[in-house]
Amino acid sequence: MKRSFYKARFILFPIGAAAILALISFVVMQLWNNLLPVILHLGVITFWQAMGIFILCKILFGFGKGSKPGWARGGSPWMRKRMEERFKNMSPEEKEKFKAKIKDRMCNWDHHGHGGFGRRPWDDFASTEEKGE
Repeated sequence: MKRSFYKARFILFPIGAAAILALISFVVMQLWNNLLPVILHLGVITFWQAMGIFILCKILFGFGKGSKPGWARGGSPWMRKRMEERFKNMSPEEKEKFKAKIKDRMCNWDHHGHGGFGRRPWDDFASTEEKGE
């Protein structure tokens, strides 16, 4: 069973991916043809044009995660764990230096209108004693 699936996956996965792409393209075509000609007075599109629009959108706007939601929350879990480990092993002077460096980067980031959300990223790595609890 396992061996036959191993051999068959090279055939089944591409067929499955093509089927999913075809289904999504059909949905894009139907949505376009039923909404946009009425709302924006655009012409109808074919299946292949819908597939092209879908692929172009994936290229332009990204695959999978989209707008990097992990970035605003401090990155991926393995990176957070690595940073927590580094912060734990720093001396108090190194921690203050690190906090000042991050604060400077965050202030510069906020200054240019890129967000920052008012967070202090070093608080995520501080121990409970340092947080005042």
